Amino acid sequence: MSKRIVVCGDDFGMNTDIDEGMIALAGMGRISAVSCLSQGPTFARNAARLSAHDVDIGLHVNFSESLDDAEPMPSLSRLILRAYAGRLDRAWIDACLNRQFDAFEAALGRAPDYVDGHQHVHQLPGIRDQVLSQLKRRYGDRQPWLRQTAPGALCGIPLKESIKARIIGALGAAALARQARQDGLRTNRRLLGVYGFDGGKRRYADLLQNWLFNAHDGDLLMCHPAMDCRDGSPMSRQRRAEFDVLACPKLGDWLSENGVRIARLPAAAR
Repeated sequence: MSKRIVVCGDDFGMNTDIDEGMIALAGMGRISAVSCLSQGPTFARNAARLSAHDVDIGLHVNFSESLDDAEPMPSLSRLILRAYAGRLDRAWIDACLNRQFDAFEAALGRAPDYVDGHQHVHQLPGIRDQVLSQLKRRYGDRQPWLRQTAPGALCGIPLKESIKARIIGALGAAALARQARQDGLRTNRRLLGVYGFDGGKRRYADLLQNWLFNAHDGDLLMCHPAMDCRDGSPMSRQRRAEFDVLACPKLGDWLSENGVRIARLPAAAR
């Protein structure tokens, strides 16, 4: 039996290049979930096109990225420090979440299939409880699933990437998993796809093959592809590199060799 993994593209709604890349890969069956910045400048314009594809569409909760006309956000490092010091303003968190959930529902006319966080902020103390409260209040017994950030198997993964994956998990994965179990919420099993967003196509292809080798049924592999890199930044160039690798015909061979199938999150996931 093949191992089913969620391949999840992050940051839909941030710009047109990202949106076009996600829509193209969804049409090719190369991603099975798309995480949306609902207050991003292009989200409302392109959400309907995305919804025409067979993918889970999630809310990418944002507290660390300033997006055009949306309110300014603190840096990730400052947000983490405030979260672990217990100094986040609960009213501010709740107001931000309300706006983001409302914007998602207004564009798509329904609840998100799942919820995660831009730079994994959904798992931070203070934010985590508020996210779970929102889900209960809005959706009752039909709550979305949650992205789990505990690191997947790290066989063959370079030290720098392994350390980063463990740090992300240490910032709240255990607490999120515990609360999700208590609330009866589904999650992916483990998280794959963590790296430094550098190295071009060759390095990304090497890492991707390792992630597929390490994958277990129910794992989630996150990615950040874009169709183009018109601003010329290193991050944009790497997003284009990810798109090229995910769109290449060889991916089908890599999936078969590792007994992996790209799928939406199985209904029995936990």
